[in-house]
Amino acid sequence: MEIRDVLYGAVLIEPHERPVLESRFFQRLRQIRQLGFAEYSYPTATHNRFVHSLGALKVATDAFETIFTPLLKRGSPQNFHAFRALVRLAALLHDVGHGPLSHTTEFAMPSLAALKLPLGHLKNADRQATHEDYTLKILLDSELTPLLDRAGEPYGFRAIHIAALIDPAIVVDDGYFSESMPGMGLIDFRPLLQQLVSSELDADRMDYLRRDSFFAGVSYGHYDYSWLAQHLSHHFRDGRAYLALKHRALYAFEDFLLSRYHMFLMVYFHYKSTIYDEMLTRYFETAPGEYQLPSDLEGYVQTHDGQLYERLAQSSNPWAKRITEKKPFKLLLEMHSGIPANAAVQTRNLERLHVLRSRLEKEQIPFIATTDEGELSKYYRKGGDPIYVRYEDLFHPEEFIPLEECTDLFQKYQEIRTIKRLYVAPEDLARVREWRISINA
Repeated sequence: MEIRDVLYGAVLIEPHERPVLESRFFQRLRQIRQLGFAEYSYPTATHNRFVHSLGALKVATDAFETIFTPLLKRGSPQNFHAFRALVRLAALLHDVGHGPLSHTTEFAMPSLAALKLPLGHLKNADRQATHEDYTLKILLDSELTPLLDRAGEPYGFRAIHIAALIDPAIVVDDGYFSESMPGMGLIDFRPLLQQLVSSELDADRMDYLRRDSFFAGVSYGHYDYSWLAQHLSHHFRDGRAYLALKHRALYAFEDFLLSRYHMFLMVYFHYKSTIYDEMLTRYFETAPGEYQLPSDLEGYVQTHDGQLYERLAQSSNPWAKRITEKKPFKLLLEMHSGIPANAAVQTRNLERLHVLRSRLEKEQIPFIATTDEGELSKYYRKGGDPIYVRYEDLFHPEEFIPLEECTDLFQKYQEIRTIKRLYVAPEDLARVREWRISINA
């Protein structure tokens, strides 16, 4: 079966994948917006998690074949087709647990303990569940689980192996990911396969940047996809396989990294999306129990954007009414850390923010203060599995160097960029604007 996609043309769905694609849990993603409230800023950004997941499958396949085809020509790994099928399903299902409006409704999720995940590594059961937890629950303990086991049966993997590529903390000690390589001994391919699904340079990011920028109508997320995907490679180190990038694509990677950074600052953290997210959070806080995402999967599969909007429309809560009637709080002040670079000006701007906030409090005018934080790389900061740059030419032997030693972007952009904003109700905006002269004095 082929599905036409706006970015890649025909995306092939293989016969063993079709029951998974047609399952209730995956089809539900048609009704989950990829960018939540972003359509109020970018009216055409109404694409969904369904098409993004198909795109991630396509990107993961392209990346896998680029990396593993040279190995296959040398007669290994024997599990080439099995690893390929496994990576495709992991990429396809990496977002299957998202709640309505994507990340926006995570505040309405129950405790992790309520999900009753069949995993022993999740020790902090007191925390709130996330969409990643729901993804694991759906993969490992739902009607989708036997479908995944059946899809993997010809290749020797089960649902737990798919989940293991999404969550590196899952313990799988059956040796499935290991294979003997000529002259190298036993190699664990799990780190490399995981990096194709979740890393600094994964299928998820490589698709959503292009897709989100396309539908939002902006250029920030554009990068040289074909060049980047065609220059992926592998590196064997200490008995493990890792993702590598050929050195000729290093500048393309830097562009990719900056594209994501700017998409967060300009699109994902747009002031309208931010205030709608905050108002929805206020709704959850002030109407406890009125909308709660269920811990049982039979109830969860019924949740989607339309269902949430219907619940908001029925509510008498003032925050729900503001959302459904599209009467958000209005932006009053916005400050980006590091802009301008002059420290004295930054200090003066922070003082203005403090003075304005204090006056709002003194005169008892309702306001909302928000802070968004954007960073170039969470994987670099948290120390994820390494990615290497592969250098090779006619006069030098092949050499692998850690990615962070081949670019100075991580150092240049190591500071987390913050965006602080103040919003007031539209009915108070004119009154507050009259303070401008005194605030700036």
